[in-house]
Amino acid sequence: MKLYPRIYLVIAVILLASCEATQIPPKSQPVTDQATPANKIVTLDSNFKIATGQTIYVPVYSHIYHHNRQEIFNLAATLSIRNTDLVNPLIITSVRYYDSAGKLVKQYLERPIQLDALASTDFFINRNNTSGGLGANFIVEWVSQTKIAEPIVESIMIGTDFQQGISFTSPGKVIKSQNNDKLSLPKQES
Repeated sequence: MKLYPRIYLVIAVILLASCEATQIPPKSQPVTDQATPANKIVTLDSNFKIATGQTIYVPVYSHIYHHNRQEIFNLAATLSIRNTDLVNPLIITSVRYYDSAGKLVKQYLERPIQLDALASTDFFINRNNTSGGLGANFIVEWVSQTKIAEPIVESIMIGTDFQQGISFTSPGKVIKSQNNDKLSLPKQES
């Protein structure tokens, strides 16, 4: 009896058993650079009393150098803003993106948004968007009518190519604090 037909049959069974059903991956959701839709847009009027607030500088890297600075590795960046207060909301009044020269690239909020207790929001910069450069940054401004726990504001950068990948975070730094009721709100465009 010849073994060839049996060997071919065994190989065919093994191949069929090891094959997975090919599925078309689901289309990814389109990425927007606007605030998370769950955030409530708010209007601040002259009756709004500021108890506390901050202006936060957040470094962002649109790329890094590698191979003795001769090659650029582009990175996607996410700005994450997290309200750490257990009870009270905060109001994000401004999110601005600046390039390495300090020029405004994009204003992300048209109107202030409320971030409820323990809520978070994010803003995304595509990996192919290198308009900010190596020294890009976000300026985030927030206020609250009550004393609250300081939010966590940081950027997360990630990039992958073939078998190489990198990811890291960059914490925000408070560059201005508001801590009294006598401060006025920045003027808003109508």
